[in-house]
Amino acid sequence: MSRVPVIGWDVGGAHLKAALLDIDGNLRQVIQVPCALWRGLNELEVAIDEVLSKFSIQTAFHAITMTGELVDLFSNREVGVVEISRLMQSKLSGTKQFYTGALNTDFAGFVMVDEVSSLWRHIASANWLASAGFIAKKVEYGLLIDMGSTTTDFVLIDDHRPSCLGYTDAARMQTEELVYTGVIRTPLMALSQKIEFQNNITSVVAEYFATTADVYRLTGDLLAEDDMADTADGKEKTVDASAQRIARMIGYDVEDYPLNTWIMLAKTFKQQQVSRLQEVAKRQISRVKNNSEFRIIGAGAGSFLVREIALNLNIQYLELADLLNDTQTNHPTDALNHWASVCLPAYAVAYLAFNKKNNNNLI
Repeated sequence: MSRVPVIGWDVGGAHLKAALLDIDGNLRQVIQVPCALWRGLNELEVAIDEVLSKFSIQTAFHAITMTGELVDLFSNREVGVVEISRLMQSKLSGTKQFYTGALNTDFAGFVMVDEVSSLWRHIASANWLASAGFIAKKVEYGLLIDMGSTTTDFVLIDDHRPSCLGYTDAARMQTEELVYTGVIRTPLMALSQKIEFQNNITSVVAEYFATTADVYRLTGDLLAEDDMADTADGKEKTVDASAQRIARMIGYDVEDYPLNTWIMLAKTFKQQQVSRLQEVAKRQISRVKNNSEFRIIGAGAGSFLVREIALNLNIQYLELADLLNDTQTNHPTDALNHWASVCLPAYAVAYLAFNKKNNNNLI
């Protein structure tokens, strides 16, 4: 059988992410496009077309994972998994396989579309485990913290294996291996009910006035290319507009204080988020014995916060780029490494599929 490129797909509720490996397994392109799946499956169709037009290849082996089944377009998660899988099956040319997460002891299992309906529980929201499966092949002991636009995944790596307390979203939220907080789409009212402002403690408005993207635009941490989601009010993503939205969160107008005041408020919101995630990280790390080789691996659009957490905890921080370079016969550019970090599940599912299928002469 002739060898073909591999595309890893991560179908989210807000973004579609895809990573292209060439026939030798080298990373060639990574693309993230907005995909407001809650508005309808047509959003996913358009996003797929956009990705394929940028990849410009005739056929490929497609490895697919997802979290998009959670959106309220679907009556339940099973329906979401099945409908997303059917659409991917019909839109893509070439072999399509769906990632089954913990179904396999090597965390690298895939099934064809006709098995999806019976195995949907192993496919639903398993993208984090694809990332963990890749990281575990490279790291003996560590904590993967993948902080995206909406959520943060914590996956402990122990002796080259993911050490997970839960595998479903519900279980992982109970164990805080999944925390619903991200650097772009999280409403600020979800970070804290009270915040310090001008040496006073004030309540935070329980309204969808601002998001964490506003915070990180003001602090200068968020890269423009990662800032794909709509703002809370549908207006500009400028510093001034972000300051206006943050001011509303505590009952003010932006004109009431100088811009630097709102930047300081943004930093306070940032600290609230860092503190929460840092406590979660400490609890996860406490599950393993002290080990001099233990590292924190950061990924996602919020990896800048993961780096801060590692520094605060005095634990070695590992750049995902170092792990990616170890898998390549070429050397990806800094931009490609960045996008592979932001879209880690897409790269990871492609990597796992390439190695599994290539070893069996199926690619």
